[in-house]
Amino acid sequence: MRKDRLTGRFKELNRRGERALVSYLMVGYPDLETSLKALEAVLDSGTDILELGMPFSDPVADGPTIQKAHDVALKGGIKFSHVLEVSSRLRDRYPDTPVLLMTYYNPIFRIGLDKFCRLASEKGIDGFIVPDLPPEESGELKEACDIYGLSLVMLASPTSTEERLRLICRETEGMTYLVSITGTTGARDRLPIEGIRRKVEAYKRVCNKPVVVGFGVSSGEQVRELSAFCEGVVVGSLLVKLAGEGRIEELKEKVRELKEGTRTWNS
Repeated sequence: MRKDRLTGRFKELNRRGERALVSYLMVGYPDLETSLKALEAVLDSGTDILELGMPFSDPVADGPTIQKAHDVALKGGIKFSHVLEVSSRLRDRYPDTPVLLMTYYNPIFRIGLDKFCRLASEKGIDGFIVPDLPPEESGELKEACDIYGLSLVMLASPTSTEERLRLICRETEGMTYLVSITGTTGARDRLPIEGIRRKVEAYKRVCNKPVVVGFGVSSGEQVRELSAFCEGVVVGSLLVKLAGEGRIEELKEKVRELKEGTRTWNS
């Protein structure tokens, strides 16, 4: 089962006393081959779980950096078939790494839930993160995911109530993605660490599934601070910017720095 790859990764990291570094990059930004090189670079440099971004015309959860990546990739002709091609190539090279596709619901609905899930499963994708799909409306997609052994990861926000956290916990699979701040994605110099800690603690009072924190993370020190109370940290905009500028060596260095934070959180 593909779901085992995601749950197994968290168990493996827990045994080693580490947290998960979850890295997000956009397929096709700045072009298809450069994005593939960037994806391979982040995986070779310590990424534990990969988020593949699929370009979409109205990415409401994303800030300027990732919005630009969506736009450039779409103008470059990137489609679902290219995302599947990239996923297949990565799966051949990294057979044990969990790969989650981050996409909005419209492309899934347009292609068809069963077809979308079947093709994703065939090409090595382990599950989906769909930021504009609330848990109350996730039933049909979750059923399709179950048929093909895929995880559907739910998002929680800083404003999620305890009742809603219980609902998210019931519906999510593999992990929960906790959004660190209200607003859109984008690297930030400072994060409200104590506020995030309190929200994670509230989550853990009602749910024992792994929780990863994302939005705004940009440094190894932030990763280290967050890793003290969650199972993983998501980094996107900073990596997308480096990849989009073709700065592959800097991308590798940054991922190594971020990964170190997941190892030293309790030192």
